[in-house]
Amino acid sequence: MIDQGIKSRPTYDRLQIDRTGLRHLLVVDAPSYPSGSLVVEAAELEVWSVASLESEAALEAPPHQNRRSFRSVRHLLDRLGHHLKQEKMGLRLYAAGKESFLWDVYSAAQGAGMDKREVFLSHFGSLARRVHCVHCRTFNERVTTTIVCCEGCGANLFVRDHFSRRLSAFMGVKVDAEVPGDVPPAEQAYL
Repeated sequence: MIDQGIKSRPTYDRLQIDRTGLRHLLVVDAPSYPSGSLVVEAAELEVWSVASLESEAALEAPPHQNRRSFRSVRHLLDRLGHHLKQEKMGLRLYAAGKESFLWDVYSAAQGAGMDKREVFLSHFGSLARRVHCVHCRTFNERVTTTIVCCEGCGANLFVRDHFSRRLSAFMGVKVDAEVPGDVPPAEQAYL
């Protein structure tokens, strides 16, 4: 029951350093992202990541040169928004992680005036989706099935393959709008 007719789904490439940039910042939502090849390409690459729960005590230690750890994704995104507003032209921003994280980073970059040619995104990790209920405007996080019960209005939503870059989410529409109660079984599709 996956909606195959929609072509708005983003595609992602492997991250590579853009040599036209003067400064390079990589943000990742997990410390396990293998950033070694990018560091080799650009020795001045700054890496920001969300610390794992096991390394929480390590946040108190002084960070390595060109590396910063944050206690949560929200903390990283808040600092990123502030940092980008202070930046000058020439920065290249790279993001790797879950899709919702990538588009939150992209929104922060656009809010700071960065152009889409200065921001590079690469999916890494879970395929779970952020789903926007078109009926009550609730965002449902970490959805792995084709049908989900909306946390806001309780509607059974069909998770469409239509992705909104503005909302950083896939669209969810009421699956039983014509025949209330006629809800097909959900399929695990986005692990």
